[in-house]
Amino acid sequence: MKAFIKKIFFTLPLLALAIVLQAQQPEQILKASGSPANPKVPVSWNRYNDYAAITEICKKLANAYPDLVKLESMGKSHLGKEMWVMTISDFKKGDPGRKPAMYIDGNIHSNEIQGSEFALYTAWYLAESFADTKHIQDLLEDKTFYIAPTINPDARDNFIHKANTAHSPRSGMIPVDNDRDSEVNEDGFDDLDGDGHIVFMRRKNPNGRLKSDPEDPRRMVTVGVDQQGEYELLGYEGIDNDGDGEVNEDGEGFYDPNRDWAWNWQPNHIQNGAYKYPFSLPENRSISEFVMKHPNIAAGQSYHNNGGMILRGPGALEDVNTYNAQDVQVYDALGKKGEELIPGYKYLVVYKDLYSVFGGELDWFYGGRGIYTFSNELWTQFLLYNKPSDRNAQSEQYSFDRNLLFNDAFVNWKAFKHPQYGDIEIGGFKKSFGRLHPGFLLESDAHRNMAFTLYHAYHTPKLSVEEISEKDLGAGLKEVTAVIANKRLMPTHSSQDLKYKIEVPDLVSLKGAKVIAGMIVSNRDLNIAEEQKNDPANIKVPNIPGNGTVTVRWIIQKEEKYQINVDSKKGGMASRSK
Repeated sequence: MKAFIKKIFFTLPLLALAIVLQAQQPEQILKASGSPANPKVPVSWNRYNDYAAITEICKKLANAYPDLVKLESMGKSHLGKEMWVMTISDFKKGDPGRKPAMYIDGNIHSNEIQGSEFALYTAWYLAESFADTKHIQDLLEDKTFYIAPTINPDARDNFIHKANTAHSPRSGMIPVDNDRDSEVNEDGFDDLDGDGHIVFMRRKNPNGRLKSDPEDPRRMVTVGVDQQGEYELLGYEGIDNDGDGEVNEDGEGFYDPNRDWAWNWQPNHIQNGAYKYPFSLPENRSISEFVMKHPNIAAGQSYHNNGGMILRGPGALEDVNTYNAQDVQVYDALGKKGEELIPGYKYLVVYKDLYSVFGGELDWFYGGRGIYTFSNELWTQFLLYNKPSDRNAQSEQYSFDRNLLFNDAFVNWKAFKHPQYGDIEIGGFKKSFGRLHPGFLLESDAHRNMAFTLYHAYHTPKLSVEEISEKDLGAGLKEVTAVIANKRLMPTHSSQDLKYKIEVPDLVSLKGAKVIAGMIVSNRDLNIAEEQKNDPANIKVPNIPGNGTVTVRWIIQKEEKYQINVDSKKGGMASRSK
């Protein structure tokens, strides 16, 4: 009897597993449009992953799709974590390093964690959709994606696993003495009741200016001038650890990883949050070295939170002339498309519509490398009810939590004996609400933001040798004219790139024949051309404009066969034989 029971005990889980597997057979599933039906790497996109989980997903994608995904480390974080980056392309269709590339990262600020999920979702979607989605197949044949899910992995784990608010910490884990009292991180937050959430403290006080909202007792509202108060707000959970009369004054030790980049960098007394010098943070330095080693990166995307914004530079008024008219036209076309793809998001300029930022990642990518780059501020209150917020945005948060999250986002007020304040109450929204997406909205917004980055990547240059014509000159010579076309929005060199000669010129070469002369044709109708006297077989073209062409010409000795090749760092390669 015991043997029979033991057999049943071990058989039942296997039967349950078989039933689950049977329920997931392809023939039993109707594929929802635009979503992978049977992913090799199943991932739930309604939660947030710590560093270990992100690492696991990245490794699983690389193992499941060796012809599409390559995983490597850009370097190590301050605490020694590998900074993972995935190279995603169709490896069977050309060298990924010679295709125009899109770089995507997230989580530069430790509390802005959904950027990692959005970046990771993009990698997952590209790999899982490749088999049955023609657009993804064409995209990965032509383009490469470099995707770094978290570029602040130490502080990400701190935010997820430690008691924090929605707004802090923001920096990394390098110790900093903010108030110059020779103590590092001496206060921070104190999780008074040990529930893992840092919420607010309030104390009953008839002279206070707050009371409970009659429509929702969880919420506090300001009393009128002729009304008696009920509570005073004491701030976030915490105690005065060092006896200086301040609670939580030091926090995590503040510096801002998005003020550490080598473009218009300013020291801390000018730009609050700047660290020692440009690229003094190991994480940012590793990213810069990776970008420098990959000159094919033509487009960039960094994910932050929050506010529902599609941001471009400049970060400061001093750089307003850096973003010149030709490049702004490209940005505007992409940004306005982003507004269409991501409802509730607005295309904005950092310095003009927000505030000044010196030493930001956004400006270094464009100013220092000539890369068209956006920074999306993820999550907007518009998504609560798919409409612009009313005047009382806080009230909407409470009603949304009550009606759609079933009060899961709020820690109800409860009594606590504070060692310094006496009888108080603790309560408020958890760190996972306010700046972060609720679970059921995470995948939807990730998909829309991903669609914007795919559109951005699609419009990196696509080159072709569009036309080859010949003219017999006699005496054994032939004139060969070729039209090189760029069929996408972005030029092979941004105006910033051309201004500072960041990348080498594009090269248009004729192989297989003896070249006597080579030239760039500026007006084909009037036969106006400029000869390149040195190395005429390999014509150096400064730029191939977006949605435009460049015409080149050679004088060659007559040959039956030859090939014309185009080689551009950010535009990729093209060839055609004659």
